[in-house]
Amino acid sequence: MEPIIHLESLKKYFPVKTGWGKINYIHAVEYVPLTIMAGETLGLVGESGCGKTTLGRTILRLYEPTAGKIFFHGTDITNVSMLPYRRKMQIIFQDPSSSLNPRMTVREIIGEPIDIHKLAANKAERKDRINQLLDLVGLNSEHANRYPHEFSGGQQQRIGIARALAVNPEFIVCDEPISALDVSIQSQIVNMLEDMQAEFHLSYLFIAHDISVVRHISRRIGVMYLGNLVELAESYELYRNPLHPYTKTLLSAVPVPDPKITRSRQRTILTGEIPNPLAMPSGCRFCNLCPQVLPQCKAVAPELCEVASGHTVACHLYTP
Repeated sequence: MEPIIHLESLKKYFPVKTGWGKINYIHAVEYVPLTIMAGETLGLVGESGCGKTTLGRTILRLYEPTAGKIFFHGTDITNVSMLPYRRKMQIIFQDPSSSLNPRMTVREIIGEPIDIHKLAANKAERKDRINQLLDLVGLNSEHANRYPHEFSGGQQQRIGIARALAVNPEFIVCDEPISALDVSIQSQIVNMLEDMQAEFHLSYLFIAHDISVVRHISRRIGVMYLGNLVELAESYELYRNPLHPYTKTLLSAVPVPDPKITRSRQRTILTGEIPNPLAMPSGCRFCNLCPQVLPQCKAVAPELCEVASGHTVACHLYTP
């Protein structure tokens, strides 16, 4: 496989007025190096506010990066017009009810990207394409004239997926596409995404809170904490051998349906306070909570290093 997305030290800061005319910056994404291979699903997990969504939107340049470079198929797209690349790079938003225009019918929502990129020669071809997309996501042509509020949450998300597929993309950022849905619907959406990936050779950046879902759909998993990528490994390897203390904490919090196993498990309980996002510590951002903190953790920020084939971690416990 060849890389479809490659990031070089990507950063995204948001300015915040702190009073008296001063401006400080929230370091939402800090020096993230990442490569997504063509045809793979890279999962991204972490707690709320760690920068997962910001990273996904910055890759698509919905947010302009503060520093670093974004490569698509080896081409630097950091400072170029994105219109030619919108066809190749799409996003599925977290909340389908707020990402669909309530004043537009389903036909207009799905047809808009087709019109923008001139993908239909005439009205008949446009109508056929919309009906094909609806059928692909489990809806039918009768739904085309309805409005988003007439659908359930799962159906609204299917409409959002159809809209993303309308331009025949190669790469899709799935920004927590199932978190707003009922559990019974989540598996249907995940299975549909997997089927479409196999059929159209799509590449996904799959962002989620539920690490169990990410394990199911992803080939590799990245773990983020306060804007930093702290660990990256194959899905099975991350579960079998988590290295970073934060990753171990996340995995220890995953519920297990067997009560005997639950009673015998050792949970990692964190103590301390999360750093102020406007005044980050100079060293490791996890050092205030880490149960294995070292003296150098508070002074020097660890860099990602490869400790095994395909397994990288940013922690002084594994610094050579």
